[in-house]
This record gives sequence, C-alpha cells and structure tokens, in this order.
Amino acid sequence: MTRTYTVVVVGMGKRGVHHATAFHANPRFKVIGICDIDPKRLDDAAPKIGNPEKSTDAAALARKLRPDIFCFCTLPNLRLPFIQLGIECGAKLIAFEKPIAMTSAEGLQIKQALEVAGIKAVVSHQHRYGEHYKKVKEIVASGALGRVHTVYGTATGWAAHMLSHLIDYTCWFNNYQPAEWVMAQAAGRGKLADAHASPDYIAGVVHFKNGVRGIYDCGAGAPDVPEVGYWWRKCRIGAQGSEGFAEVLTGGGWRAVTGRHGLQSGPGGMDYNYDMPPYVQQMADWLDDDRAVHPCCFAHAWMGFEIMAALYRSAAQGGQIALPLTEGADEIALLKSKVPERKVLLTLAESAKEYPA
Repeated sequence: MTRTYTVVVVGMGKRGVHHATAFHANPRFKVIGICDIDPKRLDDAAPKIGNPEKSTDAAALARKLRPDIFCFCTLPNLRLPFIQLGIECGAKLIAFEKPIAMTSAEGLQIKQALEVAGIKAVVSHQHRYGEHYKKVKEIVASGALGRVHTVYGTATGWAAHMLSHLIDYTCWFNNYQPAEWVMAQAAGRGKLADAHASPDYIAGVVHFKNGVRGIYDCGAGAPDVPEVGYWWRKCRIGAQGSEGFAEVLTGGGWRAVTGRHGLQSGPGGMDYNYDMPPYVQQMADWLDDDRAVHPCCFAHAWMGFEIMAALYRSAAQGGQIALPLTEGADEIALLKSKVPERKVLLTLAESAKEYPA
C-alpha cells in the first residue's frame, strides 16, 4: 500500500504557502498543521490547504502532531532551533529554505545534528526543475561541450538570496565534484544589516577537484542580463567547455553553441507552480526508498554552503580559503568588520532601489 506522509509547515509567507499548497495538491502528503506568528496569515492560508490545525507556537504544534515531514520557511536567522525541533518531534525528513545558515558556525551545528539523528533533509533549490535548467544540464551531461573547464553564475540580487542558487546549479552541472579552495572580494555594507545579511556585492573563483573553475558574480556589481526584464530573475548560469557553452537564464530560457549542434536555444522561466510539484514528489520518493536520494538533499546543499561561507571568509580575511571547512566562524561578523565603508558601485541604474546605502 502507498503511504501518505503527514506534513507540518512553519511560516505562512509566500514561500511557506508555496510549499504547503504543493504538499496539499499531492496525494502522497497530508498537511496536518501550519504555523505562523501572524494569525491572519494562518486564516488566509488554511482554506487553500485543507484546513489543517493552526498554531502560532511551532514547538507545541510539532510536538503534538509529530509529522513525518517538518517543513519550515522562515527568515534565515531561524535555522538551528527549527532543525532541532524537527529532530525532537520525530520527523523523518526536514525540508527548509536556503541558505542552510547565515554562518558556518551554525551550519556545522546543523550538519552534525542531522548526522547524529540520521534524518533526511532537503534544501529548497527548486529552480532546477525548470525545463530550461534541465535542458542545460542535459547538454552538459551529453558531452556536447567537450571537456568542461568552467562553470559560472551571475545574479543582480544579493548573495543571501541568490548565491546559493548560483553555486548549487553550477555544482550540479559539474556533477557535485568537491571544491578545493576559493578566493573572493566583496563591496558594500548596506545589505549586511538586512534580515538576509550579505555584502552588497561579492565576486570570486572556486577551484574544483576535477580542475573545473567556478566563477561567481553576485549583487550590485554583477553584470546585466539584458535578455531578462524582471530584476530578480537576471541570473545567468552556465558551463563552458572545449567545444562550446550552454547557459540558462532564470527568467529567459536557455541557449547553447556547440561543435556538435551549432546554435541552439529554447524558452523557459522560473515558475513555482511548475517547479514545486516535482520538488515535493521526490521527498515522498526518498522516504519510500533510501536509494532515491532527493536532488536537493542536504549533502548537495552543504557543498554549496561551504563554498559560499568560504567566499565570505576570503573576502573578509584575504587570500585563498581551503575546503572543506574544518572550523566554524561567523562570516557575517567578519564581513562587517572588514568590508570598506565606501558605497558600492552599481552596474545597473535600476539596482539603486535595492542598494541605496
């Protein structure tokens, strides 16, 4: 008999509602509880997801209902306590938003807690389910680029929102080969005070064990993606090889030039209604069968998180940072102490609305 997995979702903002409605729409899941500190959000969301039990107290709700899946979609300063709550309430899988944590000190605690508990975890890098993302991965995997030597990602949004996406999908294109070292620079202090804290602009390089070089350019100084109109989706992510390149634009399809097939291109755009159903379905698949590891599993996300934390450390401390990280640090505090007071220089005039300081 096919099992139905019970779900509690904490956080009824935009992303929490996306998760809850996707779970509710899939017969493999039953949303039995939702939580938010805002009662109105609970009242607005509940009818859309089967009127589950509501609470403003996440701990009380999770301990009472003991769901199979504990999902939380909260601001990034709330990570470790909810991981601990998911473990405590007996969840078989914890699903949560990126980034894994704001600092490597907290991230290492989360990693250890999950490993000791033996619980599956999934991190929401769900853009990969878009047809344009899958097409680029297909081209890279086919060998049409020849020897892949470079992966790259750019985004005009700041790093706490966008950098883990850029890194995760390029690591996917590179078959999650481990990184050996990184080096980076950062500018702009405005977003260091944001709830999603990060420098206004960070750019850096990553050396992967298989010799592939990763190049990342994220925030106020990142290049324009003129093919995309919507500012938040001006993201370019791709791979270059000895026989061509292939890249995806989050808000503008995909394109490739290869020796094998010449110029190719196709449509595609980020769409939660399209991306979320397979993301949640694969949670059921993984719970059904340990061999069906979720593509957005914690182990994959951790590789990207280590790279992101190391880029921050390099920007704050200078020089190369070796991976894997063996000790935790508060990278945000390091950046606050080292990033110059100078105003960040913008690539796009329209970015001024997000980087005014």
